[in-house]
Amino acid sequence: MSKTVFITGSSRGIGKEIAKIFAKNGYKVAINGVHRKEALENTHKELLEINKNVLAFIGDISNYNIAKDIFSKIEDNFGSVDILVNNAGISHIGLFNDMTQDMWQNLIRTNIEGVINCSHIACQSMIKNHSGNIINISSIWGEVGASCEVIYSATKGAINSFTKALAKELAPSNIRVNAVSCGAIETEMNSFLTEEEKKDFIEQIPYMRFGSCNEVANLVYYLASKNSTYLTGQVITLDGGLI
Repeated sequence: MSKTVFITGSSRGIGKEIAKIFAKNGYKVAINGVHRKEALENTHKELLEINKNVLAFIGDISNYNIAKDIFSKIEDNFGSVDILVNNAGISHIGLFNDMTQDMWQNLIRTNIEGVINCSHIACQSMIKNHSGNIINISSIWGEVGASCEVIYSATKGAINSFTKALAKELAPSNIRVNAVSCGAIETEMNSFLTEEEKKDFIEQIPYMRFGSCNEVANLVYYLASKNSTYLTGQVITLDGGLI
C-alpha cells in the first residue's frame, strides 16, 4: 500500500517540487495553500496528470482547528499521514526597528505555529502506528542569523530546535524528525533581489549559483526514504557551501 504525504505551503516553489517528486513515485499526496487559490488549483491539476491520488486543501494551518480539519479530510480519503513536510513559511525583509507587532506576530504564527500544529496532529496517528516521518523546511538564517531578517531568522532557529527536541521524544516510537536548512534557492521568496544584488550574493556562494527547488525536493525525498532510517534529529544544510 502506498504511503500518504502531506506538504504544507505547496502551491508553488519548493513545496510544489516536493509534491511532484512524491507524486511521481506513487505516493498519495495532499497539498495545501492559503492565499494563492488559483496557484494551488493549477498545481493540483498538474499533479493529477502524474498521479490520480492527489488532494488539495485551502486553509491556514497556523490555526489549529483548520489544520486538524485538513488532516481529518486526508485521513478520510487516504488514511493517516505517514510523512509530513512542514514547508509553509513567509519572510520579511526590513530593519527590525521598523517592524510592527502585527508584522512579527504574522511571521511567528505562520513559520512556527503552523509547524507545531501540523506536527502535533500528525504525531497522534504516527505514535499509534509506531511509524512516521516529519521533515521541516528551515533556513541557514536560522543557524547564523541575517541582518534585515531578524524575526525570520528567529522563527527558523526555533524550527531547528523544535526539530532536534521532537526527534528525541519521538524516536522510541519509530518516528524520525529532520530539517533541511536551505541557503539561497531560486524561488519567488528571493525575487526581491535586483540582478546586481543577486550577482553579489552568488559571488559569496562557493558553488557559484543558487540552489534549485528540485534539489531541495530530492533531499526531502531521501529523508523520507528507507535509505535514511537511522537519520533523525538533524538539521541538514543545503547551501552550496555558503556557511
